Amino acid sequence: MTILRPRPSIAVWLLAAGLTATLAGGPLAQAAENPKLELKKGDRVIIIGNTLAERMQDFGHFETLLHSRFHELELVVHNLGYSADELALRPRQAHFNDHGHRLEDEKPDVLVAAFGFNESFAGPEGLAKYKSDLERFIKTSTTTKYNGKNPPTLVLLSPIAHEDMGNPHLPDGKKNNANIRLYTEATAQAAAKHGVVFVDLFTPTLALYKSGGPYTLNGVHLSDKGYAALAPILDQALFGARPANVKADMAALYAAVQEKNLQFYYDYRAVNGCYIYGGRKAPFGIVNFPAEFAKLRKMIQNRERRIWDLAQGKSVPAEIDDSDTGGFATITSNVKPPVHITTPADEERTFSLPSGYAINLFASEVEFPDLQDPVSMTWDAKGRLWVTTMPSYPMYLPGTKPDDKVLIFEDANGDGKADSCKVFADGLHVPGGIELGDGGVYLAQMPNLMFLKDTNGDDKADTRELILHGFDTADSHHAMHAFTWDPGGALHWQEGTFHYSQVETPYGPRRCNEAGVFRYEPRTARFDVFVSYGFANPWGHYIDRWGQNFVADASGGANYYGTAFSGQVNYPHKHGGMQQFFPMQWRPTCGCELVYSRHFPDDTQGDYLLNNNIGFQGVLRYRVKEDKSGFAGSAVDPLLRSSDPNFRPVALQFGPDGALYIVDWFNPLIGHMQHSLRDPKRDHTHGRIWRITYPKRPLIERAKIAGAPVPELLDLLKAYEDRTRYRARRELRERPEQEVMSCLETWLAGLSKSDPEYWRQMTEGLWLKQSLDHVDEAFLKKMLTCPEPKARAAATRVLCYWRDRVNDPLELLRKQVNDDHPRVRLEAIRALSFFDGADAAKAQEIALESLVLPQDSYLEYTLNETTKTLDQRLKGQGGAKK
Repeated sequence: MTILRPRPSIAVWLLAAGLTATLAGGPLAQAAENPKLELKKGDRVIIIGNTLAERMQDFGHFETLLHSRFHELELVVHNLGYSADELALRPRQAHFNDHGHRLEDEKPDVLVAAFGFNESFAGPEGLAKYKSDLERFIKTSTTTKYNGKNPPTLVLLSPIAHEDMGNPHLPDGKKNNANIRLYTEATAQAAAKHGVVFVDLFTPTLALYKSGGPYTLNGVHLSDKGYAALAPILDQALFGARPANVKADMAALYAAVQEKNLQFYYDYRAVNGCYIYGGRKAPFGIVNFPAEFAKLRKMIQNRERRIWDLAQGKSVPAEIDDSDTGGFATITSNVKPPVHITTPADEERTFSLPSGYAINLFASEVEFPDLQDPVSMTWDAKGRLWVTTMPSYPMYLPGTKPDDKVLIFEDANGDGKADSCKVFADGLHVPGGIELGDGGVYLAQMPNLMFLKDTNGDDKADTRELILHGFDTADSHHAMHAFTWDPGGALHWQEGTFHYSQVETPYGPRRCNEAGVFRYEPRTARFDVFVSYGFANPWGHYIDRWGQNFVADASGGANYYGTAFSGQVNYPHKHGGMQQFFPMQWRPTCGCELVYSRHFPDDTQGDYLLNNNIGFQGVLRYRVKEDKSGFAGSAVDPLLRSSDPNFRPVALQFGPDGALYIVDWFNPLIGHMQHSLRDPKRDHTHGRIWRITYPKRPLIERAKIAGAPVPELLDLLKAYEDRTRYRARRELRERPEQEVMSCLETWLAGLSKSDPEYWRQMTEGLWLKQSLDHVDEAFLKKMLTCPEPKARAAATRVLCYWRDRVNDPLELLRKQVNDDHPRVRLEAIRALSFFDGADAAKAQEIALESLVLPQDSYLEYTLNETTKTLDQRLKGQGGAKK
């Protein structure tokens, strides 16, 4: 993974230090009169808790101040923070605690704990449980001799306050702050009762936010600036006034802290935990990983020594010498036949396609050496192809800096071959998913979602912002992939089994165990589990022209109509088994797409394309038809097949010219279970992009998107090609909101009611309002009752996500549950699963009304899942609803 490692702002530190006198002595801190923290030489300071704690290792300002203040003590600081952790709820992947980072392994002399934020979403009703959990935690922490000699000194940190960002699309924090104050007071009282160190961060941050902000990304998670301001507040609260004689070069010390934290994170949150310490560690992981992590832990010790030297004002070499950290185990391949790497020309000769189709090489490692192990793709508004590469796959090798990349390919002359390749970002680690939007790039960097941006127009990422934490690292080929936008402006991605993910949001924590599909609204910071299902590894997601979802599960080769099982479940429950919408032929698959390109033959339009990369290697094809509330498919001749064992199609997408582009990971070995992750026959230097055309039909004229006026972009929402509309929607979300909304109203008024596409175009207008978070109840009601059932179904989905901002949503859903079209009813039954509290009983009652109308398998399935979820809530058995 890559973590943003900014240089410290000394000015911000000094500003915050000046504020500390007025901020740190808030009423909560004064009331408890808690003891100051005392440290001894060699103390091990271990930090645990939620995202507030976890992000401290990404922005190590407090740790830098700690070492500079106590330069003679040579402290060891390890951060075990984990997104969305609570005192009594800390889910982890299997055998996570066998990796050497339990408190018994870390042996804390000082334990710094940051809890209470996620618990606070239970409100006043959850306060009694929090107090009970906190009592138990304090008792355990202050009586357990983790270091074998003495219990640790416990430090309790309150949550920070919720910052009002002044953004109408984000919560202002008033409700959250009322609850956070209650939980801060409860923590202060427990600390005073037991005589443990307590730091009130709520009061000073609430005051801090009144000037010079913003200090957070989304109201609840501090930015680098926020942590730089928090560090001296926490430092003074724990130890008093800053000493005058700091010996360290603070910038150099900060850089050293960040480097140590990065290497520790490679250990603590190691990618491929399932193969390192989990259920699949034998037979291969037990050979290579013990030596690797022994080396990594010695590297961490070297970096700690460097921190101590810098803190004491000593000079250090420019480069860290890791020659004393040991080597690696020798790995012998279990693949007996020799590996033959074919040239692009030789590989192309292995392809076969149906009559009339052609394939050509768009790009390869021969012309563009950076194209190594490409894995995901997307197209920008200029018609350029963006690709992520991951030669570091399957994971970081200690001491070898990962250098995975985001590349931009351009075909300037339109001949179907890339003319240039730019490196947008490098130094990445296993970037399995990518999508453009909001003026930048959303990128998977396990266990985080990053946002990269080019601020000066040179096609290089200038900023790298860590925006979401908590996605698991159990298996690098199961993690954070298949990125796609839905038409309403939410970004979706997926992960596979073994993963236990939990993410903090301004609306509360969201959790999903053992595979799922996620949904994130960047504009509102709403993050939810879209599908919680027992997938093996769902690497494929396509959303059709009416907003209906299709999800491909790679490992098992299953394909699902996604709408039916995208209702809400109560964590940790999952949806029950659901039928596939066509019989599985081959496995494993990777990437899916529907044919909506006028460049392809008429009889292929609407076909479902599916990559397969072991056994059958090529692109499978299925004829899809509507079937009552859902869809059904049947196999037809594949679009592409190859006899080259190195051909590994892992992504496909129609380009702006109407041709189909295929990412070829090109690798002789791809299995995790079947071969050592360090098998020497894995390839790390090749990769190709292929392009399929149908020469008898003209290519599509590339739509002008970048720089096009808003009215022209709106007209592109009438385009036949799904991908043209997809890119136009994405561009519209980046334009000034008021201008788009004004032009949209004019555009909607000018649509022709005699156009057969009129209601689909109107639906595009509703989706654009949704993507801009412009809740228009009157327009929504118009769409809910329009003559086109597919539009009514799409509007019902919008109603689901606007349910907290429209009047009487349950009565609106009652009408949809009684609609004469089964898909509208399906969407309504799904939407009812999102209601809880006092609304759960009424939601269940309305859902059951659907039984008086004709049923099919999807309606029966979704009704069963919805009533099960609501029944659990009514009986108080549901746990967390997300």
